[in-house]
Amino acid sequence: MNITRQCCRQHQHLLRARFYSQTRLESRRNPLSRYAPLALGAGAVVGLSFYFFYPDASRSAPTLATSPLSATHFTPTRVTSNVVSGPDTKLLEVTVPPELLPRDDAAGSPESPFAPIWSVYIKDDDIQVERPYTPLEGIDKDGRMLFWIKKYPKGEVGRWLHSKTPGENIELRGPLKTWHWKEDEWDEIVMISGGTGITPFYQLFHSVISRPSECKTRFTLLHSSRTPADLPPPRIMDNFSTFATQNPDRFRLQLFVDSREGPSSPSQLPTPHFGRIGKSAIEECLDLNARPSLWNRLFGKTEAPKPKRKVLFLVCGPDPMISAVAGPFGRNLSQGSIRGVLGDMGYVSSEVYKL
Repeated sequence: MNITRQCCRQHQHLLRARFYSQTRLESRRNPLSRYAPLALGAGAVVGLSFYFFYPDASRSAPTLATSPLSATHFTPTRVTSNVVSGPDTKLLEVTVPPELLPRDDAAGSPESPFAPIWSVYIKDDDIQVERPYTPLEGIDKDGRMLFWIKKYPKGEVGRWLHSKTPGENIELRGPLKTWHWKEDEWDEIVMISGGTGITPFYQLFHSVISRPSECKTRFTLLHSSRTPADLPPPRIMDNFSTFATQNPDRFRLQLFVDSREGPSSPSQLPTPHFGRIGKSAIEECLDLNARPSLWNRLFGKTEAPKPKRKVLFLVCGPDPMISAVAGPFGRNLSQGSIRGVLGDMGYVSSEVYKL
């Protein structure tokens, strides 16, 4: 498979903003299988062997040290800082050599490859595995990208990135579009995130929400973490909090924690709600939790109506959170049906996008 076709498939993976890249091998029918049951068994063994042991096709993307940054190949970048930002998290900055920055004739427009929301694949050279990560502030004119990286017990690439020190090289490829922002397409966008799932929403905040604009879209961020100490670091949260305070008609912020145990967040943030993001929180952010009318109370109609304005929900976080809020992803990393809290509230696939 050539590199262009492979990148198209990887692009589809990033549209779901999943933290695991996968490939599927085309199954081929054995013309002799109808004659010999033994051939069926042998074919099954061969198929399973290919599934588990065939190399990930994404590894065939070459490393090109003198070509501009692209989704079709890996580009060496240099670690410029890697600092602890919280429990099992680091803020990692890498720099692409300025001469390798691609020409962007559409800079500043939604058609730019660096318009939000986009990600890159970072490759762990030790085990030749790649995973997608979202640069918090995109990429600047000097080629710098900043990532918020969490180290998970079974996350090979995250652990590898935590071990990197300034001066070391990291190979990445991209940009690849995760979700395409269109100005004034929606009256309101509600971003629901958990853990490091906040990173694509910070990129949108940095590139769009916090910038002066005639755009009329209102934004709300509902973010959940395990404890107050697990909330994103001040580099992220202070900007959210300050902007929400100064621009309440443009952007609103609500935080949630599963437990109040442990130290508090170092950021000056609104007091987090205790519990998970559920129906009441979503209704509140949409101003749907008003007291029902006497008629509705008499006849038992207590469900809040959907707003008449156009609302889009963007959901990003751990799989269990995505499933609880919007239903799980479908087969082959497709969006799947809308279930969970949003499905129960009557929202459909055109109104919900899972990253």
